[in-house]
Order: sequence, then C-alpha cells, then structure tokens
Amino acid sequence: MDAKQPCVYMLASGRHGTLYIGVTSNLLVRVQQHRDGVIPGFTKRYAIKRFVWFEMASDMEAAIRREKQLKKWNRDWKTRLIEGSNPDWVDLAIGLGFEPLTIKSRGERDA
Repeated sequence: MDAKQPCVYMLASGRHGTLYIGVTSNLLVRVQQHRDGVIPGFTKRYAIKRFVWFEMASDMEAAIRREKQLKKWNRDWKTRLIEGSNPDWVDLAIGLGFEPLTIKSRGERDA
C-alpha cells in the first residue's frame, strides 16, 4: 500500500460500536494518530480506534466527495459496507503491521 494515497476510512469503537468516517492522504500515519489518541475531538473522546474499512480514491477531491456521501448514509448502509469486506469487524491495522489494541478496564482513562 502506498503511504501517500487519498482514501476514505472508517473506525469503530468496537463491533457494531460508534463509527467515525474520515479522509486522509496518508492512511498509515492517520491510523497511528487515532490509535495514539493525538487527534482531539470525537474519536479521542469516544475511544474510536478500530480500523474497520477503507476505500482508495483517485485524488483528494474524490475522497472528500465519498466521505461526504458516506456521512449521509444511515447506519445500516454503513454496517453493510463494512461487513461486505470485513464481516467480523477485525482491526485492519493489525494487517498493516500495528500491534493489537489493548482493552482498558471500565473507568480506566488514557494518560
């Protein structure tokens, strides 16, 4: 996978959990940023780190158009899209060389 390639991606807090849709030109770096919790906002607040789906785009404009389209979809459509290529909602980041996510006990917070 080319590190610098426009794409749209989805993260989840867990299987059938809270979803986040984003766009980037460097998927590996962006996945690492989400996993490390360095991007303030929605994904950090809700611990959305599991990389469950992505789609490459020809250019950034196409990726942004697709992101906007997906954000308008209802949850069932998004779920079907994820499960079409990732039926078990596995963390695709592991296949890219990332360590498995650690599960924190209830009430434990990031440092």
